[in-house]
Amino acid sequence: MAPKIPCSFPSCIRTFKKNGDLTKHVNRVHHAGSLAPVEPPNVLQLIDDPTLDFEQVPPAFPFPSPSPPPPPQIPQEEKKIHPYLTGDICDEQGNYLPPNTPPPPRSTESPWSPFQGQAQFHLADLLFRKVEMSQGNIDELLDIWSLYERQLAQTTGCHKHSSNGPFDSHKDLYRLIDNIVQGDASWKCFQSVVDESLPVNASEWQKISYQVWYRDLDIVIANILANPGFRNDFDVAPYIHLDSAGKRSWADFMSGNFAWRHATQIYEEEGAATVKGAMLVPVILGADKTTVSIATGHVEYHPLYLSIGNITNASRQAHRNAVIPIGFLAIPKSDRKYDNDPNFQVFKKKLYHASIVTILQALKPGMKIPVIRKCPDGHFRRVIYDLAAFIADYPEQVYVSGVVQGWCCRCNAMFSDLDGTADRRTRELDGILREEYGGEGRTLWDNFGVDEHVTPFTEHFPRADIHEMLSFDLLHQIIKGCFKDMLMDWTWEYLLLKHGDKRANEIFDDIDHRLAAVPAFPGLQRFPHGRRFKQWTGNDSKALMKIFLPAVAEYLPDEMMKCLSSFMDFCYLVRRSDINEDTLKAIESSLQAFHHYREIFRTSGVREHFSIPQMHSMVHYPLCITDFSSPNGLCSSITESRHITAVKKPWRRSNRYNALSQILLTNQRLDKLSALCSMLVNAGFILPSGPSHTSQSDLFDAENEDVGPVDSGQAQADVKLARTRESGYPRFIAELGEHVGHPALEELTRQFLHEQLNLSEDSDLPHITSKINVYHSAIAVFFAPSDRAGIRGMQQERIRCTPSWYSIERRDCVLATIDEDKPGFRGLSAAQALLLFSFRHEKKAYPCALLHWFNVYGQRCDSKTGLWQVRPAFHDQAQQNPCLAVVHLDTLARGVHLIPVYGSQCLPVELKYYQSLDVFKLFYVNKYADYHSNEILF
Repeated sequence: MAPKIPCSFPSCIRTFKKNGDLTKHVNRVHHAGSLAPVEPPNVLQLIDDPTLDFEQVPPAFPFPSPSPPPPPQIPQEEKKIHPYLTGDICDEQGNYLPPNTPPPPRSTESPWSPFQGQAQFHLADLLFRKVEMSQGNIDELLDIWSLYERQLAQTTGCHKHSSNGPFDSHKDLYRLIDNIVQGDASWKCFQSVVDESLPVNASEWQKISYQVWYRDLDIVIANILANPGFRNDFDVAPYIHLDSAGKRSWADFMSGNFAWRHATQIYEEEGAATVKGAMLVPVILGADKTTVSIATGHVEYHPLYLSIGNITNASRQAHRNAVIPIGFLAIPKSDRKYDNDPNFQVFKKKLYHASIVTILQALKPGMKIPVIRKCPDGHFRRVIYDLAAFIADYPEQVYVSGVVQGWCCRCNAMFSDLDGTADRRTRELDGILREEYGGEGRTLWDNFGVDEHVTPFTEHFPRADIHEMLSFDLLHQIIKGCFKDMLMDWTWEYLLLKHGDKRANEIFDDIDHRLAAVPAFPGLQRFPHGRRFKQWTGNDSKALMKIFLPAVAEYLPDEMMKCLSSFMDFCYLVRRSDINEDTLKAIESSLQAFHHYREIFRTSGVREHFSIPQMHSMVHYPLCITDFSSPNGLCSSITESRHITAVKKPWRRSNRYNALSQILLTNQRLDKLSALCSMLVNAGFILPSGPSHTSQSDLFDAENEDVGPVDSGQAQADVKLARTRESGYPRFIAELGEHVGHPALEELTRQFLHEQLNLSEDSDLPHITSKINVYHSAIAVFFAPSDRAGIRGMQQERIRCTPSWYSIERRDCVLATIDEDKPGFRGLSAAQALLLFSFRHEKKAYPCALLHWFNVYGQRCDSKTGLWQVRPAFHDQAQQNPCLAVVHLDTLARGVHLIPVYGSQCLPVELKYYQSLDVFKLFYVNKYADYHSNEILF
């Protein structure tokens, strides 16, 4: 990386990559100001200044020239901590300690206990948690190990190392795992009681006693709090985050209004003597049914999960044991004739809520009186629990809130007009309605959407309101709900209505071909057969969103495209990890635009109404963001991902007989191993694992990694060449230019070096005599602009420029910075990387890229898609002489995804995705390729 050039003027902190940029800055900012006439100081103003110390003013006139003003203060971000529930540290008896008191020392016992040492722990962790080896295979491995040691002893004549291996059998391994103290939270069971007064002819479902397995939640939360792996991803108090511009920002749960509001409510209700200085622990619940048998689909479970709001969103999303299974709810089943039986439906809901109430009872005392718990930083604190959020898809929300299907669970809008004016549902309002209209037939059901037979579990706990707790659900409400199941289907219906079956099917096939022809990009899923696959996942829907607009642009009217574009803007805005006041206004603006343009589906005959709960939920997102902060931290994709490790994989490891008991035991052992591993990492006995801990040297040499997270403490925003140069290329610049088909490479590189050396215009171009190193890839490391501090972690992507990538040529496109003062894409330029290379001049290395520039088409974004358009730049109209340049790698910001403007003609079937950049002459700049692109390509 070339060193930055600092400005030489006092108090100026700007740095620049090029001397030319420095000169422009000095002329514009410093010299321009020095040409203005200097006004003499005003004596009256000095006398009126209340801050002036008159004893320091010399009596003689004229006043001396004032000293230069101090350098301007750089605005800083600010965190305003809640004034009452501040999370102060204390000792094990609850006595508050001075703020800088060190945490208690660690235990002097062996850190590997109950294992004999590091090797035994690593082997147990490998076999049980990472490889998930079966019991039989573990025994076979240990037998082979024992046989090898006996043979080694016979060969060497040394019998002191002869043993049966680290473990006697799988039972010995499991016994040691069960003896781990860290993360221990055993499973318990309760069951429903059958009414003995039931008649003989009662339904079968009434005669069954249903079992519910659960854990002690007080112990589970204590284990989460004691996990040192969260020490850097943990908030001890609610706070208000103000950015450098003084605007409110929302990121993690504790930065939202909910935590602040409830902390104040707890202080007012319980009193300063009880909770002053305590730490609020917001309890986040989540529930969702899941099917584990792939073929038949008849085996399903209903797990209940728990997390806490003190953990950052990044940790909750990273599967670091921040989301714990705490219960498996009963799933009553009966004959088909009872499927629509109202009594059976009411029984299932009552059992559901009664089970959750029983599971949560362990937390109820701690909701009034603080309990002392050890925290990730090793300190003890007095903590008070509060039910904060419930993660669920819409069917689960209906179940948990006691609201009728088809109604909104957060507001009382009529089901037939969900977009009409409505007030928020509240626990108090539900109570008034039940008291006023309960027992009057279907009045509550039909007029208010309330099931009077269901009392939500939150009624049994202080400050808990299920309507307030229901969080947003990006996966089922926005991505799979609105996009895949609504807007996509409505688009196909429109094409069928307008063109008829035959022509519409031809259009559908061409859209599939366009999706298949999209150029490759790091982290982007390809659709080689378009949309033609049966099993859609959330990731498939997310991937299709990124490339959908260009594929349908020529087949849909402008208003329909603007509807899709405004929805996409809304979707990407609410999926940001950091949301500020400006983002919130943009969310509301895109929502208004979406509501305006979606009328095209009504006027074209596709839809009669838009009273759909999932789509209606979009209007609640601004309020939910201010309450819960970024939606990424409370999405059902978190619980669905947890299904894999907590339910599906343990089920596959079971022998299928009484599988639930084996699932529970597997979860218990996994939690113990994970907790012990976190403790060992914190103590420095083992190295952390995972992509966030990859060293920077490994990062730039990981050829198989196209995109992924990077620890912000180990890399800076930058673009660097791969560590290993490619062989088979000429080592001198002239021969290299001929070899790669660009004879002008030598002159372009000399011009580049001339600019880098800041030589005069009339001087000769310097010669390049060093050997040239060629590379097939570079790594761009960056973080989203909304994450100004980089605390969410940086991202990396690999930019490829190779003649053979899986046997095809791949030359990725990049973004180059051309004017740092212009916002968004106006300060950037798209280009295609034709060659990545480096050379040395006067003992200094110059990493470079040979680029083919793209020019912007039009003065602004395309009105239909909201995307910028670019086309390859040429010096001649015949497009035989491309506009090429050699630039320093520091000029590159990152890669960029270009999608062809396909035009009105159908694509030839034989067109391949790797030919698109060469065949087409006009491209969309895809701002939906990833979050970072969406933030900078406006």
